Amino acid sequence: MNSLEQPTKLSSTAELGELVRQIRKEQGLTQLDVAGLAGLSNRFVIDLERGKETLQIKKVLDVLSLLGVELSARKKV
Repeated sequence: MNSLEQPTKLSSTAELGELVRQIRKEQGLTQLDVAGLAGLSNRFVIDLERGKETLQIKKVLDVLSLLGVELSARKKV
């Protein structure tokens, strides 16, 4: 089952990192694969999956797009 069959609420960079790791593994990709395909360093992908809080948002969005993940936002209710 794909990690994103249903919308997923994320509350931290650690949760986002874990989601990225799950999706990457489901797609049979290594961290090096993702880094190469996204034109990023392997260190960036490692940091993203570990939930580092100071990563550049554009690069994070690039990785999400590469993995086929669409990010959305809505007002809290």
